[in-house]
Amino acid sequence: MEFDLTVTAGIFAAIIAVGIGGLVAAPIPMATGTILMMVLPSTVVFGLVCLAIGVKHGEYRAGSTRGGL
Repeated sequence: MEFDLTVTAGIFAAIIAVGIGGLVAAPIPMATGTILMMVLPSTVVFGLVCLAIGVKHGEYRAGSTRGGL
């Protein structure tokens, strides 16, 4: 599977949607407004930071195997 921008954005959005949907549907004492205004943005930012670190690590791994021999 090729991970281009469209596939990556779709998977990213699906993971965030499942997580936030689970929190909204869960019987926890947290208002939906709180989840959407506080948890959703922090989850998106954390996901973007992890995605950027993962992409850079993948670039490093791909680059280190090319000239190693």
